[in-house]
Amino acid sequence: IALHGLDRNPVDAVWPDRPALPAGAARIHPDDLAGETAAQKRARLAAELKAAGQAAALLSLPDSISWLLNIRGSDLPKNPVVQSFAVLSDRGTLSLFADASKFDADLRAHLGDDVTILPADALAAALTDLEGPVRLDPATAPEAAFRILEAAGTAVARGPDPAILPKARKNAAEMAGMRAAHLRDGVAMVRMLSWLSRQTPEDLTEIDLVRRLEDFRREAGVIDISFDTIMGAGPNGAIVHYRVSELTNRRLAAGDVLLIDSGGQYPDGTTDITRTLAMGDPRPEAVAPYTAVLRGMIALSQALFPQGVTGAHLDALARQFLWQQGWDYDHGTGHGVGAALCVHEGPARISRASDVVLEAGMILSNEPGYYREGSFGIRIENLVAVTEVDAEPGRRMLGFETLTLCPIDRALLNAD
Repeated sequence: IALHGLDRNPVDAVWPDRPALPAGAARIHPDDLAGETAAQKRARLAAELKAAGQAAALLSLPDSISWLLNIRGSDLPKNPVVQSFAVLSDRGTLSLFADASKFDADLRAHLGDDVTILPADALAAALTDLEGPVRLDPATAPEAAFRILEAAGTAVARGPDPAILPKARKNAAEMAGMRAAHLRDGVAMVRMLSWLSRQTPEDLTEIDLVRRLEDFRREAGVIDISFDTIMGAGPNGAIVHYRVSELTNRRLAAGDVLLIDSGGQYPDGTTDITRTLAMGDPRPEAVAPYTAVLRGMIALSQALFPQGVTGAHLDALARQFLWQQGWDYDHGTGHGVGAALCVHEGPARISRASDVVLEAGMILSNEPGYYREGSFGIRIENLVAVTEVDAEPGRRMLGFETLTLCPIDRALLNAD
């Protein structure tokens, strides 16, 4: 199979009434929450480009750009980012290709004189005028950018988005914000679980529960949820990425296993939590897998490991008790999470395929699971932060700090 680039988007030809791009206003993400000014971030990344002999870098991930400029937006539902492209020079100046109407006078002052806002459709011409080498991330940059630069005779340096690792390494202020957000989110979750424990399952549907949980989060100060809530009762819980609709909405029944995977976007942090509950008397066939999932989640939470370890090295810790029973799950154990940014963030993961070294400050999910098709699903998830721990002289060791604050249902647990 050979792939060939097109000069025009064929979707545009068959979608004449395509909705306009989102026009929500951007906002300042305060420096006290970011822990570093945007100018300091640009200077740090520009120095890296200069040291690599690269004149500029194209940033195409909205969360990288929003992190770099200490701004947030509402262009993508549940992800507080500004849709844009950016070109960062080795001098620290930046061209931002975005809808200028999103930026009011205060935000323009925040960006400063070294950031120029240009129309999004000016990007192609700007790339043509760049002197190389220009860094493009093969994993995220559009193919058109490679073609434009190559046609202009500009040298292309293939390398990672320069913001992706610095963004993943949360600083002290970002960690403090994430802890504070998880405290408020934990209160919302505990209120939800307390309320649910007093209800009759047959009186409730999955949609009823989604709405009630969102109410508790709004009262806790959430800006938006961080992804569509997964509220899977009984067999719907066995669908890993289930999204309830009017067509699939299930009324709860006594004996159901209920899987709740949800999260919130707060001004200072992003949350993602999963709890699995027994509705009434626990199903005996769910006890052993629930116990194995919980043991694996705890084992990973308590892991200590030397510097240089990747997520692939740790993935089996969460699966070991399932494997002992001949069970497994067909998704990764953990994904990176942004600080008041996207709930799914690169580059680190905990999975069999991840070769990214874990570093202090990274925040990941810890979410093993078990799924019995047509019957029930189990997943237990906390967010954890990679931290440095005490070690013998000359050796650096890392571990995890659990950020999520919410009880785990013991009704399905075999405590023996």
